[in-house]
Amino acid sequence: MEEKKKIKVAFPHMGTIYVVWASALRRLGVEPFVPPYTNKKTLSLGTKHSPESICLPYKLILGNFIEAIEGGADYVAMISSPGICRLGEYGDSIHNVLKDLGYDAKYVELQLYDGFKGMYRFMSEISGCQNPVMIMKSIYTAVTKVFAIDRLENLLSYYRAREVKVGSAERAFNKGLKLIYDANNSKELKKAEKAAAIEMKKVEIDPNRDVVYVDMTGEIFLVQDTFSNQNIERELGKMGVQIRRTLTVSSFLKDAIIPKIFKKGETHLERAFRLAKPYLSRDIGGDALECISDVAYANERGIDGIIHISPFTCMPEIMSQNIFPAMRENCEIPILPLIMDEQTGRAGYITRLEAFVDLMRRRKRKKAAEAKSSAVGV
Repeated sequence: MEEKKKIKVAFPHMGTIYVVWASALRRLGVEPFVPPYTNKKTLSLGTKHSPESICLPYKLILGNFIEAIEGGADYVAMISSPGICRLGEYGDSIHNVLKDLGYDAKYVELQLYDGFKGMYRFMSEISGCQNPVMIMKSIYTAVTKVFAIDRLENLLSYYRAREVKVGSAERAFNKGLKLIYDANNSKELKKAEKAAAIEMKKVEIDPNRDVVYVDMTGEIFLVQDTFSNQNIERELGKMGVQIRRTLTVSSFLKDAIIPKIFKKGETHLERAFRLAKPYLSRDIGGDALECISDVAYANERGIDGIIHISPFTCMPEIMSQNIFPAMRENCEIPILPLIMDEQTGRAGYITRLEAFVDLMRRRKRKKAAEAKSSAVGV
């Protein structure tokens, strides 16, 4: 038993997902190994050992694994998926690269759409635990923390768009995230989330600030991961933009992991099939179907704009961007497509964001003036 507790398991970074994995593993007596957060060194390592035309998430995941193994991890855990997206091939490819580099860390894989049973098998395999009650508790801890973090990130977006002192909302968020990370059970998590919300509410805001509301869709890794999207939400927050991520880990859990009897209302994937149907009749891999529906959904709700962010060479998202012009007839919402890779320059990226925010503000003012004129009968 003592030997099992010494096993170190590492997962690739994707935003704050490390908090969830670490919590689940701790409950099973496994030591989570959190590699250094993705940085330029990570990207350099991953790019060096990756095929030239492969997408940015692959390079970053490989870099995470190399840093984790060199840091002492015994296992590296990869998420995989069936279907058209190249993600289904990434696991075998990364595993082969690690073997070719001479690393002897054990490799384990979780199939995304095996549902709750797949998650159960994965946690049992990675921990060696055969106690179903302990495994169920670890999965429950992971799932509840995902939803708690998503709620906290929504608060961050609200306060960051209105904060008086730039950076204060993010500092409060980091304090709250640490509290959630340290929580070991449901009771502690409820207290941690409440304390985190109190921290966020301490942030001084300007309630009269002209806030622009934007949905962000695209490939889920780039939507979630601050390094790979060059911290787009921070930059937009400085411009007074409140971001809503359409692709979240909690929405994925509702579609792939949580049993149907526990779901309330329409899931993201169900809405995707409904709203994307006039433009895309079937799933073509990745998050393309969801992205098409997200544009229609944002337009339906009167959102000021939508940003579509994707990795260079990602075929499903290339297809999405080619469908957007056909949606103009029914969807008048402004769309900003951003394609990211290791060569993306920061200066040009920020310039595009500034121009897009300026466009949305002018459009918003124009619509308000038109509505006012209509109301007085002019």
